[in-house]
Amino acid sequence: MKQNDIKLEHLALAPLRELLLASSAPHGHLCPRQILGVRLGLAGAKALNIEVPQQDKNLFAIVETDGCFISGVQTATGCAVNRRTMRIEDLGKIAVTFVNVKTEEAIRVAPKNDVREKAWEYAPKNEKKRYYAMLYGYQLMPEEELLKLEPVKLLNPVGNIISKAGVRVDCAKCGEEIINEREVVQDGIILCRTCAGQSYYLVPST
Repeated sequence: MKQNDIKLEHLALAPLRELLLASSAPHGHLCPRQILGVRLGLAGAKALNIEVPQQDKNLFAIVETDGCFISGVQTATGCAVNRRTMRIEDLGKIAVTFVNVKTEEAIRVAPKNDVREKAWEYAPKNEKKRYYAMLYGYQLMPEEELLKLEPVKLLNPVGNIISKAGVRVDCAKCGEEIINEREVVQDGIILCRTCAGQSYYLVPST
């Protein structure tokens, strides 16, 4: 059985089917992490009482990994990096913290620890491969079996994460422009994070 042979007519709800089709379209296939992304997105938005896919920017998502999982979250919620309603905090976890921008209420959603094993209960009896069992199980498993939801409080307020439109300053050392209030002030001097010693790269010495 190939990935594309997994049919979506096994789904109980048509709206979920449509979201999975939309999520899988750019990839050319559907994978378990896309399914989890969609279901986490729907559950998080429901817990915060926000209608999705959103047309505004009231829902903010902090995703704890990258890859195809993000496609599911984005399709379900309308949150996206290019709309400044999503951030990637790469902890290597299949999890998302959703934030109501207006109220600062936040809830972290992740799969329960045993979902891989439970997925077998929802797969065809003759299925032998865990990958395909997860494809079926993650679609059909009730939310209370699949996900854990935990209210959390952000260490950095969402307003600081999003910042303000149009804020720009220049780094006093390298001269490059800094947007979104990401500057660092050291001894009264405005610096970019790279010049302040918080860089993710090094320039080889010549």
